[in-house]
Amino acid sequence: QVRVMESGGGLVQAGGSLTLSCTASANILNFNAMSWYRQAPGKQREFVATITTGGSTNYADSVKGRFTISRDNAKNTVYLQMNSLKPEDTAVYYCKGGTLRVYWGQGTQVTVSS
Repeated sequence: QVRVMESGGGLVQAGGSLTLSCTASANILNFNAMSWYRQAPGKQREFVATITTGGSTNYADSVKGRFTISRDNAKNTVYLQMNSLKPEDTAVYYCKGGTLRVYWGQGTQVTVSS
């Protein structure tokens, strides 16, 4: 019943930037945290970044220093600002939110060309 929807993916050259958005149909303050994951072709889904209701953040080593996760509680939206993009960042990016139950978005494609 709760829906999470990503947007903002696209094609960008290496070194460029993109900002992804994730909007929930519920108050995200009811979730312990919201997170971003990604899945590249032929690989398993992997953790990218998370932000708790208190504002604490955590990042995968592969994106640390390049990606920034943020939250706008009034808009029930979480963002992922991606800078200095690399071809290996190419993947479908998924948003996840929840507490005891988790809700996943449908994913948005990010393609980084060399």
